[in-house]
Amino acid sequence: MFHPDPNVLPRIWWCPTGPLAFLPIHAAGIYNAGTSGFQISDYAISSYTPTLSALLEQSNRTLDSSFKLLSVIQPSAPGVSRIPNTVEELKCIERRVVGREHEILKGCQGIKSRVIRGMEESNWVHLACHGLQKQDEPTKSGLILEDGHLTLEEIIKLELPKAEMAFLSACQTTTGEEKLSDEAVHIAGGMLLAGYKGLVATMWSIQDDLAPEIADEFYRHIMADKGRPDSRKAAEALHYSIQRLRKKRKVPLTSWIPFVHLGV
Repeated sequence: MFHPDPNVLPRIWWCPTGPLAFLPIHAAGIYNAGTSGFQISDYAISSYTPTLSALLEQSNRTLDSSFKLLSVIQPSAPGVSRIPNTVEELKCIERRVVGREHEILKGCQGIKSRVIRGMEESNWVHLACHGLQKQDEPTKSGLILEDGHLTLEEIIKLELPKAEMAFLSACQTTTGEEKLSDEAVHIAGGMLLAGYKGLVATMWSIQDDLAPEIADEFYRHIMADKGRPDSRKAAEALHYSIQRLRKKRKVPLTSWIPFVHLGV
C-alpha cells in the first residue's frame, strides 16, 4: 500500500492503451478536498511508457561517462507564431548548467542539419520550439525548426549513440493519433525509438509563460549534485518541480497537467 509521504515516493509506470492513452492518468485525483492524500501525485511519481519492452530495453542501457547538453531555442519560425518566452527559458537553463558543456542553437542557427548533428554529439537535448501533430499523417508530425520540420519519420531513423535524455518544451509532443491509440505515433515515442532513455514531453498545448518556470525548477533539481547529472532522476525532477510551482503560486490544474515523463 502506498502512503502519502512527499519525501519518499515510489515510481509508477503507466502503459495505457486505447482511449486511456489520451488521458492524463498522472493527474487523477480529487482537487476540491482541501487537504493532501486525494491525488496520485501524493502517493507516487508517475512516468509513462508506450510498451513494456521499450521500458526494459532502456533500463538495460549503460550511461555514457561524458556529458553534453544541446539546447535548441526557436523563438520564431516561418509560418508559425512567435514564442517569446523561449529566450527566458534559455536563461533559466544557462543559469542551472553553469560549468557543464552546453551547446546552444538559437533562432536562425536551428536548422535541421545542425540540430541533428548536435543531437548526435550530445547526451541531453532541450528543444524549445513549436511541435506539430498531424492527425492525417502522424509520421509527418514533428518539431518546427528554422528551415522546416524535423519529422517523426526522420527522428526514428536517426542514429544517436549518446542519446540519454530529452526535454521537449513544445506543444503536442505526446499527442497520438486516435485511430492508432495503441501505438506511440507521436514525437516523444519517436525520440524513445531513436535511443533516448527518458524524456519530458507534453500531452497538448502548453502555457508559454509557464515553460521557463518548469525548465528552471527541473534543471535546478536535476543539476543539484556537482557530479554528472543522472537522467534516471528526470521523473523525480519533473514531479517535484511541478509540486513546488503548485505550492508557490498555485498554478492552475490545466497548466501543469500537460507535462509528463516517459521512459526510465
